[in-house]
Amino acid sequence: MGLGAYEVDIYYESIKKETHTIRKKLRKIRGKRILHRERRAELGFSSIALAGYTNAGKSSLFNALTEEEVPVDAALFTTLSTTTRLVELSKKKFLLTDTVGFIDRLPLRLIDAFHSTLEETIYSDLILLVLDVSQPMDTVEKKLSICLETIDRIGASGIPIITALNKIDLLQKHEVQQRFESLKEKAPKPVPISALYEINIDPLKKEIMQTLKNYIQASFTVPLTNETMPFISWIFKHADVKSIDYKDNSAHVIFEAVPWFAEKIRNRIEEFNGKFEKIPLTHI
Repeated sequence: MGLGAYEVDIYYESIKKETHTIRKKLRKIRGKRILHRERRAELGFSSIALAGYTNAGKSSLFNALTEEEVPVDAALFTTLSTTTRLVELSKKKFLLTDTVGFIDRLPLRLIDAFHSTLEETIYSDLILLVLDVSQPMDTVEKKLSICLETIDRIGASGIPIITALNKIDLLQKHEVQQRFESLKEKAPKPVPISALYEINIDPLKKEIMQTLKNYIQASFTVPLTNETMPFISWIFKHADVKSIDYKDNSAHVIFEAVPWFAEKIRNRIEEFNGKFEKIPLTHI
């Protein structure tokens, strides 16, 4: 065997070891994310995943919706790990997650490498797809197609999508209208915005609330005991409590929550021998 072939073998083994190390680290990261996701599920709030082509302005929109700062940069994959914050829209709380940007023809091996990040999109209740509409129209349409294709490839195609048509501050008013008309049949629930200058953020929030309107209102009555008092405190931290009344050594609570979390509360109330009932929407 010649020296050249030997060097190739050494290089191959080195790459193989490095790949194994990276995969091991990714498994650890993924394990942590599963634990974090389970923890977030315990909080009882609907989750929203920011998705989109890289440099579309996801981090800027994240900042606008959370009023916090995460790095905003034109470099590829500025957001390499997910960032999740609790946001309040119309007095209801949601978990908002910023994810890694999609790229053209994302290789399967790269999808695997970033799976621990991309899967945050799969487990969300709503995908907020951010699209840069300031670019040439053929580029905009191509990137929209790539994003929708990537969402399908990672197994998230059944999740409701709202498309934030971002960077309208770089366009004339008539251009914004033209692009909206061109995209309204292709982009799911399009809303023209400027994340950087917070233009049309309120209409976007309204569309989010309309899409995630599956909150229900319910009430329960439980006796005040050493077990139920901590539980009531927990409810205040994890659901939207509308009122609480204390009477005859018991507590009557009215709250709003997503259906599955309300059912979780029902089960606990039954364990405490309390009374639980859903309130018809007409009463809300």
